[in-house]
Amino acid sequence: MSTGLSVNRIVNVAINMSPTAAPRRSFGVLCLAGDSDVIDGLERLRTYTDIDGVADDFGVAAPEYKAALIYFSQSPRPKTLIVARWIQDDTASILRGSDPVTDLAVWNAIEDGAMDIEVDGVPAQLSALNFSGAASLAAVAGVISTGLAGAGQSGATCAWDGSNFVITTVATGADAFLGYATAPAAGTDISSLTGLSQAKAYTPVPGYDAETPEECAVELADKSSQWYGLVFATTAAISDDEFLAVAAYIEAASPKRICGATITDERVLSAAFSTDLGTRAKVLGYSRTVIQYSSSNPYAVVSMVGRAFSVNFSGDSTTLTLKFKQEPGVAAETLKESQATVLKTKNVNVFVYYENGTAIVQEGVMANGYFFDEIHGLDWLENAVQTDVWNLFYQSKTKVPQTEKGVSRIKTRVAKVFDQAVDNGLIAPGVWNSDGFGELEEGDYLPDGYYIYSSRIDDQSQSEREQRIAPPVQCAVKLAGAVHFVDVTINVNR
Repeated sequence: MSTGLSVNRIVNVAINMSPTAAPRRSFGVLCLAGDSDVIDGLERLRTYTDIDGVADDFGVAAPEYKAALIYFSQSPRPKTLIVARWIQDDTASILRGSDPVTDLAVWNAIEDGAMDIEVDGVPAQLSALNFSGAASLAAVAGVISTGLAGAGQSGATCAWDGSNFVITTVATGADAFLGYATAPAAGTDISSLTGLSQAKAYTPVPGYDAETPEECAVELADKSSQWYGLVFATTAAISDDEFLAVAAYIEAASPKRICGATITDERVLSAAFSTDLGTRAKVLGYSRTVIQYSSSNPYAVVSMVGRAFSVNFSGDSTTLTLKFKQEPGVAAETLKESQATVLKTKNVNVFVYYENGTAIVQEGVMANGYFFDEIHGLDWLENAVQTDVWNLFYQSKTKVPQTEKGVSRIKTRVAKVFDQAVDNGLIAPGVWNSDGFGELEEGDYLPDGYYIYSSRIDDQSQSEREQRIAPPVQCAVKLAGAVHFVDVTINVNR
């Protein structure tokens, strides 16, 4: 029975939901690249939010844990750490099972076990596997290893890791390969009992060729855009040449990132020694490389970076200079005045004692002398402007018109980010001491800390209008800087 005409005939309401805005990139995530085999080449990296997770996975003796311990010891503590795998040597292919049958009585009842599996591209048919005498699951794995050899596959072995059966190739490198275990044509199928079938096993991990640290950095950048900083935490430190190759890549990489290293060689304290990592990185002018000297801790730079990565750019008065900061877990250096001067000249940072009983980080600079906080803050500023202008286009239900009103909307988004940069302390009012543009002249005072200019739409060329290109938006920003030194004169009158 009809209840009447639809109200939509008179009042038609439609709801349009804007798409979720693209998030800004994080500038507080460090990636520790280590050589422990806890993480395989397929997984490549893991994310942690506390030291307990790292300890559970790596143990307290691993270099990844030791570096992470310093990172999470900072106060305030950074929120996120990524630990990644550097494939230092050729690796084997691995097939790791799950949910295996662990009841030995079930295994002891099998005298004709069988399964098929592909090893290094060659099919292997395991048969007549007798588990009647197996006294443990490790012994069960031993029978399977014998079966692999009997099937012409001495190039793979099976082991019990305490929880699962794991098959590993003897061959290493990119040609090493394992497929899932499958049911045989005859005999008692053990592919499912071992948990090595496709229905149960983890994805087979292929073999990988050894890579240089630079190749590792490239791979990690391709794998994840989440991390911003990169430090190697390995059993044996990578060489200076290897690190400089990484630094060269980071310098050119997009999106922008930084890398860090610790010098433990005390020869860096000598002005006569000029082949140290700090001097070489300075000569190359690397603005995305931060180096610290520590005589006792090969991961000291991780502490300094961790302090910087605790900055919340969305807060008020949150930006900082790394000078004067502390490094929990890192022993401060006792240096001569001349040695401290040498480190400053080489743009090598250090956590150092002062005669008043305090210890501080100094000078908080990159290899080329730029201050760390300026590089860090400007990278955030660039991404914040890019993301917010993108979201203007992305979330608009109609369009941003190619008119003065449309350009004004773009400039408003930029100004909003700059206002946030004023709030967090990156930008501050001051005198513009560079070339002018628009109505800005050298020597003008920027009361807001920034100036935004764009030429008139009417002055655009026809070709630009037809390509729907907005007039260039030019910005001037005045960095707030930080006070690192002060002279105080005291005049005394008797």
